[in-house]
Amino acid sequence: MSSGFNTDVKLGDRVLHVQTEDRGPNHPSIDTVVYQNGRIFHRKASNYEQFAASPEFSSEELHRRVAEQHKTVIESIRAGELDAELAAAEAETNAAAAAAKTAGIQVQLLNPSSWLSAGHVALDVEVSRRGDKQPQGGAQVEALIEGSLGGERHAGVCDEQGRVKIKFPLPPLGKNDLALVIHAKADTWKDEIRFSMRTRAKNTPPANPQ
Repeated sequence: MSSGFNTDVKLGDRVLHVQTEDRGPNHPSIDTVVYQNGRIFHRKASNYEQFAASPEFSSEELHRRVAEQHKTVIESIRAGELDAELAAAEAETNAAAAAAKTAGIQVQLLNPSSWLSAGHVALDVEVSRRGDKQPQGGAQVEALIEGSLGGERHAGVCDEQGRVKIKFPLPPLGKNDLALVIHAKADTWKDEIRFSMRTRAKNTPPANPQ
C-alpha cells in the first residue's frame, strides 16, 4: 500500500473504524472499508487506472484523492447515510449469534433410573439437535464409568432416530468418586452428561444427573 488513513468514528455508543488505502500501481484502486467490532459493513472502491496513465498523475494528487475519499466516507457516517447498512449488519450479527447459541447437539439418557442392573450397564441414549430438536443420526456416542479401575470406553453410533444402545459389564470400581459419563459428537458439535453414582454396590441405581 502506498498510502492510507485509519480513523475511529464514534456514533452514539458505537465505535466504527474507517480504513482507506491505495492498493498500489498493480491494482490502481482507492479502497475504503468501514468496520464495526471487526466486521465489515461498508466498502467503497474507486478505480484510478485512467488517472494513473494520464499526464496529470502525481503522488501528491493521488494522496489528496485518498484523503478526500476517506473524509467523504466519514462525513457519510456522521450524516447518518450509512445507518441502514449498519442496522442490517447488526441484525445479521445478532442473528448469527442467536444461531450459534442454539446450534449444537444434546445427548440424553432415556433410562436414567434403570441403566445399571445386576452388574451390567445398559444405556438407551438419544442425541438431537438443539436448534430444531430433530434427531441427530450418525452421532458418535461413548460411555464410561469414570473412576473405575479400567476406564474402558464403550462406543456406538446413533441410528436415523438419533438413538443408540450401549451395553457393557460394570467394570471393577476404584476408590474415588464414580460417575457414568456419556459423550456425544456429530461433526464439530459435542455434548456430555454425567450421572454420579452414590455407592459402589452393583445393584444400586444411580443418583439424579448433575
